[in-house]
Amino acid sequence: MHIVVCIKQVPDSAQIRVHPVTNTIMRQGVPTIINPYDLFALEEALRLCDRLGGEVTVLTMGPPMAEDSLRKALTFGAERGVLLTDRFFAGSDTLATSYALSCAIKKIGEAWGPVSVVFAGKQTIDGDTAQVGPGIATRLQLNQLTYVAKINEIDEEAGTVEVERRAEGGVQVLSTRLPVLVTMLEGCNEMRRGSLTHALRAASADITVWNAEAAGVPDVGSCGLRGSPTVVKRVFAPTPRAEKAEEIGRAGMSHEELAEAAIDELFARHPTIEADLRDFAATSQEEWR
Repeated sequence: MHIVVCIKQVPDSAQIRVHPVTNTIMRQGVPTIINPYDLFALEEALRLCDRLGGEVTVLTMGPPMAEDSLRKALTFGAERGVLLTDRFFAGSDTLATSYALSCAIKKIGEAWGPVSVVFAGKQTIDGDTAQVGPGIATRLQLNQLTYVAKINEIDEEAGTVEVERRAEGGVQVLSTRLPVLVTMLEGCNEMRRGSLTHALRAASADITVWNAEAAGVPDVGSCGLRGSPTVVKRVFAPTPRAEKAEEIGRAGMSHEELAEAAIDELFARHPTIEADLRDFAATSQEEWR
């Protein structure tokens, strides 16, 4: 089984700066990390290979320094890293990014064998759009399973996968055919510690570096700022709320009494919530019958 994991090197959220003119994130001089959500995707890919055999290719698009994130991924057990870097990719929004990555994934399949599963985190901490994964699936015409909390089973012979997907109404158990793109939720697993063997291999490994031509991107006009219809008009910090916290209940109340007091206060301030909850409970009971 050949698995591709898309990761992104992102600025440390505690030290993000925004360009005052272009309203884009200024990455120079800001410490970077692997997008935390992508680590859950990487761990899930490695676990599948532990169970079923195969190899993991880690892919990222970014400046040359993004090679550090690929080497970090190799220390966990990935077989190879591919860096997509070119001045044509600078300033890409989610549409242009998904286009470039989908071209690279096609090229990876041609170079190292067909790709069965593409993994990604549910979103990135710098953009928070959750659009790149589905965008890749659409361009490659892959089945997509988003917000996945658990992979129950993959049957390579039958070419099927079954997952548990977290939704607003609960947990959905879904099954579809391979190849597939999966975006993983946070907290679904715990990233392993890299072994000394993998760390030594990662330090000396050759990272595959592709520009637009090497990645097989047919239209560079669809990349970078030229291929990005998204326009950021303004970036600003949220306005602090003027309301102050209010104390509910009184000293000496038990946890149960405090909970009841809080619920009573909530229903008193927002009377429609109680009616909505009753309707939801009635509907849920009817569906279970």
